[in-house]
Amino acid sequence: MEATRRNVQQRGNKETSERTEPPAQWGRAWEVDWFSLISVLGLLCFAPFIVFYFVMACDQHQCSLSQPLLQLLRGDASLLSIWERTASFSWSAAKIYSVWVAFQVFLYMCVPDVTHKVIPGYVGGVQDGARTPAGLINKYKINGLQCWLITHALWFANAHHFRWFSPTIIFDNWIPLMWCANILGYAVSTFAFTKAYLFPTNSEDCKFTGNFVYDFMMGIEFNPRVGKWFDFKLFFNGRPGIVAWTLINLSYMAKQQELYGHVTNSMILVNVLQAIYVLDFFWNEAWYLKTIDICHDHFGWYLGWGDCVWLPYLYTLQGLYLVYHPVQLSNLHALAVLLLGLVGYYIFRSTNHQKDLFRRSNGSCTIWGRKPTFIECSYRSGDGEVHRSKLLTSGFWGVARHFNYTGDLMGSLAYCAACGFGHLLPYFYIIYMTILLVHRCVRDEHRCSSNTAKTGSATPTPCRTG
Repeated sequence: MEATRRNVQQRGNKETSERTEPPAQWGRAWEVDWFSLISVLGLLCFAPFIVFYFVMACDQHQCSLSQPLLQLLRGDASLLSIWERTASFSWSAAKIYSVWVAFQVFLYMCVPDVTHKVIPGYVGGVQDGARTPAGLINKYKINGLQCWLITHALWFANAHHFRWFSPTIIFDNWIPLMWCANILGYAVSTFAFTKAYLFPTNSEDCKFTGNFVYDFMMGIEFNPRVGKWFDFKLFFNGRPGIVAWTLINLSYMAKQQELYGHVTNSMILVNVLQAIYVLDFFWNEAWYLKTIDICHDHFGWYLGWGDCVWLPYLYTLQGLYLVYHPVQLSNLHALAVLLLGLVGYYIFRSTNHQKDLFRRSNGSCTIWGRKPTFIECSYRSGDGEVHRSKLLTSGFWGVARHFNYTGDLMGSLAYCAACGFGHLLPYFYIIYMTILLVHRCVRDEHRCSSNTAKTGSATPTPCRTG
């Protein structure tokens, strides 16, 4: 593993006293209380059921979340009858999924990034990650934008020229593909769990609680890798799920065209707004290395299964809903949705850009035409070294902490509002994102309470990870 220890030389009484400070609370918990254990068990039991229920509701009940429950209560259906009507695993879907994952592995591992050499402003190639709890800085291959471009170029070439497969192939195999995604999600999670015990990439960045369920769910290894470059966290966080996000929406659009002879403006809005979000992710993949997903989450079922199943199946519910319920929005409604999505994206991107600019320039920049203000703090990594960090308090970060989350939620609401107001199902995304981002804020508060502000007091200070 390509990693370097960047040690800070400590001299004098001041530095010696800093060694007595407790290490920053990075990553997940060391100990498991009853509430955490119950929460983990709940997620393990209900998250796969939620994915199945939503997809089944669309397949069998036109995306109505209440109809399956009402039929069960009235005795018109049973769990067995629902299961029997659900498409099962198929070897054709397994071949499709295997080719898809293998192709993304090939692009990730074997095709060096050239986009950063030809696209001005794009940061790709080999980049340093953030410091791990053990004090390591890993190197990453950043080529997500290139993988996305190659994949989508081949998709459009097939749709308009080669005709190797139907553009509706993803929708037509949606439920069988779900079983394949589950197999991969559980296999990857189990492998990562076993690997942490038998051959961890870096034992100093492992956390064992002694609770089998919690460790399997939340992960033990911080950055599990196979070989020098295959990083599980970066690959599964970005590929294959997020690359597939826009392809899934394109397949939904093709199915709507096939069924009804036209594509609605709501479907176009969902495709465009979510494509902006996906492209933003890959354009800023190097920046993503410094966010909470990479900097603080260990790799377990939560990320492994979540990236394989939860993300591609529940983040694309709006497009799936519009296949079953095509909605043609009024011009005013469509304009309002577009503006909400674009303004949300502007806030999301501008807030993150301000933080990134401040960090790259070490505060030597201007934000909103002024020199930025900040709080200087220190933290101690697991190797005992003391590091310093500047926390931005200007621009959007002076208006509110994590104002980027506000923009993210505005964009999420726009996706949902594009589907009209006929059903609850497409609004699951904004409900889920609100819970997720509020929970991240709570985690951030807890983790950063150990950082000590160098302002003459030991007041806990906000963290700058997004």
